[in-house]
Amino acid sequence: MRGSLKAYKSVAVSSQKDVASPYRMVQMLLAGALERLARAKSAMEQNQPAQKGELIGSALAIVAELQAALDVDAGGDIAANLDNLYDFAARELMQANSENSVERLESAAGVLREIKAAWDAIPADQQEVPA
Repeated sequence: MRGSLKAYKSVAVSSQKDVASPYRMVQMLLAGALERLARAKSAMEQNQPAQKGELIGSALAIVAELQAALDVDAGGDIAANLDNLYDFAARELMQANSENSVERLESAAGVLREIKAAWDAIPADQQEVPA
């Protein structure tokens, strides 16, 4: 049953990605990173280093994808600030993994939560990407 549920969830996420706007994709990526970090914290607290490392690695990949998608030239100061925040979060995650530090994990998660909250607050009429 568990395998079937996991397969269904994978198909559901894949289907959402196919029709999601760029705005919605960023929301999904941030939510996915935060979900992985919550699970990594639990794995860290339960002394499951392999699972912790896998989850932090997955969150790092998401942060790297978000950072790579930034257009600093077009986005100006906002994109540059996001770039710095993603860089900080990535460094905190690497340190959290190597030091087994819940505090650094929470630090990175806090930054991502703030970005997500700001992203979620964008009014619907401003969510479209200009052509």
